[in-house]
Amino acid sequence: MPDLLIELFSEEIPARMQARAADDLKRLMCDGMVDAGLTYSGAAAFATPRRLTLAVEGLLGESPATREERKGPRTDAPEKALEGFLRSTGLTKDQLEARDDKKGQVWFAMIEREGRPADDIVAEVLQATIRNFPWPKSMKWGTGGLKWVRPLHSILAILTDADETRIVPLKIDDISAGDTTRGHRFMAPGSITVTSFEDYAAKLKAAHVVLSADDRAEAIWHDATQQAFAKGLEVVEDKGLLAEVAGLVEWPVVLVGEIGADFLSLPPEVLQTSMKEHQKFFSLKDKFGRITHFVTVANRETADHGATILAGNQKVLSARLADAKFFWENDLRIASTDITQWTDGLENVTFHNKLGSQKDRIKRIAALAREIAPIVGADADEAETAALVAKADLSSEMVYEFPELQGVMGEYYAQEAALSDEIAAVAREHYQPLGPSDDVPSAPLSVAVALADKIDTLTGFWAIDEKPTGSKDPFALRRAALGIIRLVLENGVRETWRMIVLRKIVEHDLDVEFRELDRSKELLEEAFEAVGKPEFSEAMGEQLANELIAKNLAENPDAVLVAMQNAASLLSFLHDRLKVYLRDRGIPHHVIDACLVMPNADDLTLLVKRAETLAAFLKTDDGENLLQGFKRAHNILKQAEEKDGVEYSYGPDPKLAETETETALFAALDTAEAKIAPAMEAEDFATAMAAMADLRAPIDGFFDGVQVNAESQILRRNRLNLLHRISAICLSVADLTRIEG
Repeated sequence: MPDLLIELFSEEIPARMQARAADDLKRLMCDGMVDAGLTYSGAAAFATPRRLTLAVEGLLGESPATREERKGPRTDAPEKALEGFLRSTGLTKDQLEARDDKKGQVWFAMIEREGRPADDIVAEVLQATIRNFPWPKSMKWGTGGLKWVRPLHSILAILTDADETRIVPLKIDDISAGDTTRGHRFMAPGSITVTSFEDYAAKLKAAHVVLSADDRAEAIWHDATQQAFAKGLEVVEDKGLLAEVAGLVEWPVVLVGEIGADFLSLPPEVLQTSMKEHQKFFSLKDKFGRITHFVTVANRETADHGATILAGNQKVLSARLADAKFFWENDLRIASTDITQWTDGLENVTFHNKLGSQKDRIKRIAALAREIAPIVGADADEAETAALVAKADLSSEMVYEFPELQGVMGEYYAQEAALSDEIAAVAREHYQPLGPSDDVPSAPLSVAVALADKIDTLTGFWAIDEKPTGSKDPFALRRAALGIIRLVLENGVRETWRMIVLRKIVEHDLDVEFRELDRSKELLEEAFEAVGKPEFSEAMGEQLANELIAKNLAENPDAVLVAMQNAASLLSFLHDRLKVYLRDRGIPHHVIDACLVMPNADDLTLLVKRAETLAAFLKTDDGENLLQGFKRAHNILKQAEEKDGVEYSYGPDPKLAETETETALFAALDTAEAKIAPAMEAEDFATAMAAMADLRAPIDGFFDGVQVNAESQILRRNRLNLLHRISAICLSVADLTRIEG
């Protein structure tokens, strides 16, 4: 069983493409060989700036012979059907066999394939892989038709048995496969002949090439941290930059340089961003957190131990930082004079052609932040002020140069404008959280503006029908929804959001205006409830909209209807994102569904509290058994109601109880109801569910000792009404009919 080694040697591959390319090479080659009948025991792929490598162990020497029987069309089928079948099998008509089938005679083909040598199969699969490689971008060079990410120089493709190494017979354009490669571009550029993967890896290392990207990253981090420690410094961790730099060098050499004293007054974020984005440098900070040095990674060793390389890098860095210093000082002058001129300048910057300018958006966010402020314990005036300046830095020169510093620079500029530290912090924190692992702000002002920012984004794009579809989410609306969820839950914010959502959608729609929203609140609540129901129809929506218009509270019924539907759709979207968020915390979808239909489900904190308690309760024996008892009672009740065409919801009479178990259930329901009602009022779901758990034994005893469908219709109705009471008490805590199992 031979081992296979493939290397595709080219000019430098962009670092961002290397890992994906190595995976694609492994996938395409291994899948193609397996499809052709060649199995293997293991495979590994590697990437350096100039090569993609695949090593496959335990490959079959040849594919096994196969015999396949394939059913074709009926013997009286049209000629075209038969011709298609013959093409797919590679046979002629006289090689087919007619057999009797259920629907008449049918053609059958017996397809026999002889085994093929691994050399031929590998050559065929590698040819297809190279010609159809899924590079994000590729290029042509010379006069050939081959496309590759950068000019491809050579192909190494060998099969190694215990006693021989043979070259795979492959030629693509003017490149023939061979058994040679090259070492480091500068330190060992000569040709290297290899006989196996072990020989290949060892000779590359001797030729100053570290094959594994993980090994290169580990070497960079080790040397950087050791040299930093020797100077009393610490490397600012950046895993993304580390992976990128590991893709830029084949033989990493770490060098430490010093930042010029003229630039140490720049904010550390500016220094770090400028060095990372322009030069791919790591930042080093001292014990006070000041960035004073940098780490650069060279791709070669030099006689002067990198002194010339370091001097050149420091010269380029000084020029970059001089620009940054100019932007910083110029921005500070404007911020200290009048920071609002930046906000005014955003009037000429379009946020979205259907949602107005950035200044329009800031005004909306400020108004909403003022409204949300009391809900999160913030001062309304300060929230409005913070929102009005939070995005001012979008007009600054520094953010124009480094967009990733938006918010960070805004905090510095707000402080320069003599605003309080709390208001200044909002500029940075209101963008958070940016992802599932990002920090969530806890300061009330930041929470208010962050919520306002994300709610305005969602309601705006919902109003103009720019919702996420499938995997497409160009405006990052799923991230905004997750941000709202985390802001609300991690800060314990209590609020029902549907009215805010509905009104914001209406505000985005220029064709409709609600007047005196306080007076229309009750009607809007009714409208929103209707939109969320399965039986909702356009006629119902039009009736509600016309009521608003008749009372002079709104105009344009069609727009009112669309606004209500959009609001319901947006809250449904938030609930869907909440399900994904809670699933990662171990709460199943069906548990959340059981809580979503309960009152005030748009109070996300209350919803999650109920769902977490229910999920924990259902994991207990009492919870499981009570669920079975409830479902038994509920199913019998529903079957009887469907059969009889009536609803058994009239209160059962304990005087009609005939057995002790029936009497005991009446008493248990009275006790449980007395505990559950106040517990639910107090949002003490644990106590309510514990009271439900006490019903387990009485319900079991009732079903063991009583026949529900008694011959006496009086007793039957009473017992069915009793089942309704069991169902109603359980459903007052959560909709257990939605629980699976």
